[in-house]
Formats: sequence, structure tokens, C-alpha cells
Amino acid sequence: MKSPDRVQLSALPPLSLYIHFPWCEKKCPYCDFNSHQVKSTGFDETRYINALLADLQTELPRVWGRKVHTIFIGGGTPSLLSVKGMNHLLSSVRGLLPLEADAEITMEANPGSVEADKLAGFADCGINRVSLGIQSFNDLHLKALGRIHSGDEAKRAIEIASRYIESINLDLMYALPEQSLADAAADLTTALSFATPHLSMYHLTLEPNTLFAAHPPTLPSEDISDAMFEQNLAMLDAAGYERYEVSAYCKPQRECKHNLNYWRFGDYIGIGAGAHGKISLPDHITRQVRERHPETYMQQMEARGDAVIESKTVAPSDLPFEFMLNALRLSQGVSTVSFSERTGLPLQVIASALEAASKKGLLDENPAVLRPTALGLRYLNDLQATFL
Repeated sequence: MKSPDRVQLSALPPLSLYIHFPWCEKKCPYCDFNSHQVKSTGFDETRYINALLADLQTELPRVWGRKVHTIFIGGGTPSLLSVKGMNHLLSSVRGLLPLEADAEITMEANPGSVEADKLAGFADCGINRVSLGIQSFNDLHLKALGRIHSGDEAKRAIEIASRYIESINLDLMYALPEQSLADAAADLTTALSFATPHLSMYHLTLEPNTLFAAHPPTLPSEDISDAMFEQNLAMLDAAGYERYEVSAYCKPQRECKHNLNYWRFGDYIGIGAGAHGKISLPDHITRQVRERHPETYMQQMEARGDAVIESKTVAPSDLPFEFMLNALRLSQGVSTVSFSERTGLPLQVIASALEAASKKGLLDENPAVLRPTALGLRYLNDLQATFL
């Protein structure tokens, strides 16, 4: 019998690889990700890739023999890499780690940096999924967001990507400065016209330590932003997209496998400046964080072969909240048995919280699944807080 005070995993979860590329051409005023302007910090592609590969080698003893089923290259703007650099990176990763034959390999890209010959080259390197940071097709809203591409460039980028890349996601935002309900509908209508298999829809939020937080723009009222959300739901449903996660929508069977692994509390190696990782072993689960600044990260890798600034074993008492924080983002939730499979703890450690959430109408009463109700998805923070 599993103990509520000790992790006992009967099997290890699926394993993914996250590679962080920390440079952008320009830092957007709403962005709180670990990204730095190329001009202000400099970018030596070969040096950074060498640091990434050395970083990956330090992780190999902890994941020996396990196959990787997804790779996600995020940022920043990874499409700033040269095709030669991307090929060196991915071919070296394949030499170090066993990949599933049908591994999903995603690269984030901004429309301003997309070129036809480059995307074809990235596809030849093995990139089979691209996530394009469109945000809007309206030039006025793009300018307000500090984006460097135009609406026409966004459309062109989607058309180019569609020629070479098997799967495409479009990132869109709503509740933008001075955006109307009709503006939001126009953006989504344009996005839907490309019929990509995946769309992500994010409400613009003013994150701490960003330019927008210090100098807030004028945003739509809460009533208008709520109307935009309901409008988005209706339009996406009519177009055949399923809302499988709070902000993610897809055509049938076209979910992002990498992100699903996060939300299902799978494992992931995280390499690169500021990258986070989670690795399970039979009797404990660990988390790591790397140096955030790219120059410091590279210096640490070169000087001592290690850029980890935090490494800890997750306390058994923290695992239930961490698991539910992720799983409850999924509209279909997860099977009840997966709680014990992924945390190594008995389900009874969250029995009282499950009951409380069900009584509030936030959690499905079906004992076979841990699934938010429609109300639970709408008030997700309240539902997640039940498990703190």
C-alpha cells in the first residue's frame, strides 16, 4: 500500500525535452519570459549550442535508457537560429538521446523572422511542428503590443509554414489595448481561414516586471473581455476546434503532445538559460532551474560544466497541488488512477479536497476522472486553490 509520506512510483512517466533559446529581435512590453534582445546581449550561435549540448550531457545519467517522445524549442525566438545551427543541435540531440520514431519536434517562431528557405531547412532538420506568435492580424494592435511584424507578414508566415511543416499552431491574444469585440472577431476569423490544426487563445494580462505593468495601456472592460472570450468559444466550436485545455484548441486528435505531457505531470529535461526541468525516479521527484542570463549560463557551462542554480526533491506534501495545478487545466481532465501513477501517493491524500471541489460544482463527480466542470474551468484559480 502506498504511504502518504513517501513517493513510490510503479513506473516512470513519459519523457520530453525542452530547449530554451533566450534571444529575440525585440523584447515585447507584455512579455515576462526569459528573453533578451540580440543587440543588447550579443548572440554567438555556436557557443550557445555547445553549451546546450554540454548541459544535456549532464542530464543523461538521470534519464538513461528512457526514450524522448517530444522536443520543444521555445524562447525567445528560436527561428533566429540558422538552419546549420538547428541541424547541428538536433542531430547532436539524436546522438545523445533515443527519440521515438514519431517524436513531435516543435519550434516557436515569430512571423517577422520567417523566411521560405529557412523554414524548408528547419523541416529538413526534423522540425515537424511550428508555433507562430501571431497575436493579432491588426497592425494597430500589433504596434500597441510592440510586435515587429505586420498583419500581412503574419499571413505570409502562415502560408510559408503550411508548405513545409506538418503541424502548425497559431498563438493569438485578445482583450488588447483599444480592441473592440468586432476587432477580436476579425482576428479569429482570419486565423480560422487558414484551418491550422491548432490554435492558442490568450487573454492579455499585465505581468509583473514588464513594461506594461509599469505603464499600463488602456484595456477593454471586464464585460467586453468576457464577451470576447464567449465569442471566441462559439467561433472555435463552430469551426470544429475542441477546447482541450484552458487556452488551447485543436482539430480532433491534433493536441500538442509536448504540452499534454506537462499537464499530465510527465517528465521533462530542461536545458538552456533559465530552463526548468522535472525528472522522476522510483522513490522521489526532482526539479531543477538553470541560470537565467544567457551570458552567465554559457560562462557557467564553460567554467564548470553545470549551470544549475536550484535543484530540489519535491516534498511529498507538495506533489498533490503540483499534479492538480496541471491536470485541472485539461477540459477532459485525467483518469483518477493517474494521480497515484504520477505522484506515487495514494488518492486519499486529496480525498477531502476532491469532495470540497465537487460540492462547489467545480469538479466532475465521476469517480473515474479528475475533471473540471465548465464552471471549474471558468474559475480555474479557485478550483486549483482547493488543493493547496
